[in-house]
Amino acid sequence: MPLMPLRLDDSLLQDLGLAAMPAEDKRAMLQQIRDTLEMRVGTRLAEQMSDQQLDEFEQFVQNQDDAGALTWLETNFPNYKDVVNEEFEKLQAEIKQAAPQILAGGASDQANPADPNNDSASAQ
Repeated sequence: MPLMPLRLDDSLLQDLGLAAMPAEDKRAMLQQIRDTLEMRVGTRLAEQMSDQQLDEFEQFVQNQDDAGALTWLETNFPNYKDVVNEEFEKLQAEIKQAAPQILAGGASDQANPADPNNDSASAQ
């Protein structure tokens, strides 16, 4: 799912207290943040979609048509940017809280705080 241009870079990791991570772990963490954010936003939007809307949107995703998907979202869910921002704020707070454990265990060895299946805060 296409996202708003969000700050998914080293400065984000620094703000989250993860500046001390090795470069390889930083790349993995940034990808994990992006994947988790896309999953959460997609889930929230899908809950609001009719079956027909889901089918229409899935066509864009399957065709890897990010521009078409973005236009479709802007037309059918003009508030989708708010959903992205809300989920991004929640995810940042979760990661910031878990930063000491993440740094202690290494990004690849940690229990994933960004995993919606491993996180009671994402249950709604």
